[in-house]
Amino acid sequence: MLKGKKILLGISGSIAAYKSAMLIRLLIKAGAEVKVVMTLAATHFIGPLTLSTLSKNKVLVDLSSEDTWANHVMLGRWADVMLIAPLSCNTLSKMANGACDNLLMAVYLSATCPVVVAPAMDEDMWHHPSTQKNLQTLTQFGNKIIPVEDGELASGLIGMGRMAEPESIISWLTDFFKPQIQLLNKNVLITAGPTHEPIDPVRFIGNHASGKMGIALAIECKKRGANVTLVCGPTSESIPENIHVEFVQTANEMYDKCHAHFSNCDIAIMSAAVADYTIAEPSPIKIKKVSSSLTIELQKTKDILKSLGEIKKENQILVGFALETNNEIENAISKLKTKNADFIVLNSLNDVGAGFGHQTNKITIFDKLGNQYNFDQKLKSQVAEDILNTILNINHV
Repeated sequence: MLKGKKILLGISGSIAAYKSAMLIRLLIKAGAEVKVVMTLAATHFIGPLTLSTLSKNKVLVDLSSEDTWANHVMLGRWADVMLIAPLSCNTLSKMANGACDNLLMAVYLSATCPVVVAPAMDEDMWHHPSTQKNLQTLTQFGNKIIPVEDGELASGLIGMGRMAEPESIISWLTDFFKPQIQLLNKNVLITAGPTHEPIDPVRFIGNHASGKMGIALAIECKKRGANVTLVCGPTSESIPENIHVEFVQTANEMYDKCHAHFSNCDIAIMSAAVADYTIAEPSPIKIKKVSSSLTIELQKTKDILKSLGEIKKENQILVGFALETNNEIENAISKLKTKNADFIVLNSLNDVGAGFGHQTNKITIFDKLGNQYNFDQKLKSQVAEDILNTILNINHV
């Protein structure tokens, strides 16, 4: 599973750096290509010459060497994953706070690949509230953390904080790259983005939805082997070419597309922010500003989620979204029941970093059995994972 993978190994100042030699050896043996970036402190624990010999690549420590610049931007783009092992308490703090005083931090802050860390520190340092807060911050940034182990520490104590053994890290990376195929051959229908209800040929009623959440869900479903149909309203977000997209403008168009695909889908996730009202009679020509006021008659749009709930088969899973500003839980549970959905994903505009346009979201999921699942604020890609994990764990799809 690691054959051909590009691993960028970051090594920070910890006695556990001695394990890096074996880790590189195992990565190379598994067929991975390895490049190493070290902090200056790390070189006091293990020499760059040893690691360059094992990795078959020059080990980088400084941003520049004589007349040569270490291109930290390209390093982060080259890798399939950036692994920082060991992650010292000091480097953890820098990562959590965006400090950039060495090459390793410059690479981390510019990396576009997934970042995985294997912490290593003494037990009291590991349990300190600041350490735990920094770890939580890294998780919120989207980084993955390989759990520490319980064992003998450099201080002579026995406890938590020992870096995972190289074999354990290899196993973790193997699982990380292993494709999840729980949805293999399953058909998933997803809606995303806003709808635009025309007032005249140049104006419309819409909302601030970006489509980020629905697209993240589509990407995650595709990763897990699903045949994905994404019905998407107007968006400027990029969508991978391997996802089948049907673009729409209005709520009525989205309604028709959803009903065209629903009978063949196993899971339908309605994450779009569909307009509740549309213009009764849009003007065929641009409305001129000739009077001091303008009255526009609105009429309700068709309720996509409710209409699908009415025809849903027993083997189909229907998921709705509820974006609320008040009485959030009550409104979400009411929507779950009245729409005959299996799950409702609630997010509130009262939560900082949640809702329209943000890279992050904070959700609570309710299911028809009366269960409630709370999640911390995360990147929308991680939120998509949480949503699918909840659906699949309960329904054993």
